[in-house]
Amino acid sequence: MAEVVLFHHTHGLTSGVREFARELERAGHTVHLPDLYEGRVFADMAEGAAYARETGFGTIAERGRAATEHLPGEVVYAGFSLGVLPAQMLARTRAGARGALLFHACVPVSEFGGEWPEGLPVQVHGMEADEFFAGEGDLEAARGLARGADDAEVFLYPGDRHLFADGSLPSYDREAAGLLVERVLKFLDRVG
Repeated sequence: MAEVVLFHHTHGLTSGVREFARELERAGHTVHLPDLYEGRVFADMAEGAAYARETGFGTIAERGRAATEHLPGEVVYAGFSLGVLPAQMLARTRAGARGALLFHACVPVSEFGGEWPEGLPVQVHGMEADEFFAGEGDLEAARGLARGADDAEVFLYPGDRHLFADGSLPSYDREAAGLLVERVLKFLDRVG
């Protein structure tokens, strides 16, 4: 079984992110849920994004790094949207990473220096018409990552919803989220 560090999105550590973690745990995996917002949860995505900007993305990423210091290196790093920043950074830079799961976002590999680590499996999940994922360069970054990695999958789902895998948000898409979870569990069984 895999050990997973799951980072939340711009709304904070919502009940939907917690339920996603419980779903992985019911399948036998261990999931850690760092709170990058120190207890704050925002109903409005714009307010959460404003908080992240005010706090600073570097500070958010550093909180993610600090939250993993006590964990073994052999974990899978996963993130929803904003949480992709620390997840992708740690998968790229922390020794022993088992894999990366990037939901609703992807940043260019060059952001963290160099190439994607050889042999490190990664999945990227997003909706094909999501204004943030498809419209702000994340899809191109995901395709670039896949071209440079030897074990990468990019999954596109029909629709235009951001954060479609968080069951506590209006953007939730049950069918797409179910398929995402199925693919994630196969990934975790393989790398765990």
